[in-house]
Amino acid sequence: MKPESLLFAKTHEWVAVAEEGGQKIATVGLSKFAVEALTDLVFIELPKVGRQVAVGESFCEVESVKAVSDVYAPVAGEVIAANDKLADKLELLSNDPYGEGWVARIKITDETGLKSLMDHAAYQKQCAEESH
Repeated sequence: MKPESLLFAKTHEWVAVAEEGGQKIATVGLSKFAVEALTDLVFIELPKVGRQVAVGESFCEVESVKAVSDVYAPVAGEVIAANDKLADKLELLSNDPYGEGWVARIKITDETGLKSLMDHAAYQKQCAEESH
């Protein structure tokens, strides 16, 4: 996926929304900025399939040699898939954060959270401000 086509949360998660069978499904991952800030990733605790999540709720953890970081749900809904490949190939987060490195897919039950997400340009601005 091209980062320019995604939506971003202030907490550095990206979202790609697609229609599937009349449902809105959000594929969620961590931005390249977040992955680079974390450096040396060692472990990910993926979200459980079937879990209901609220906007802004921690639903997953990524551990680097420096710290454990929460991954927050950018949308409300039900986790319908977790990227099990990441358990054994954590480098996918670093090497392909907007593709093979996706974290979870969420069936959106409340679209309100989408309104607070940023487009790529606004997100780039936020990252530039955080880098100073």
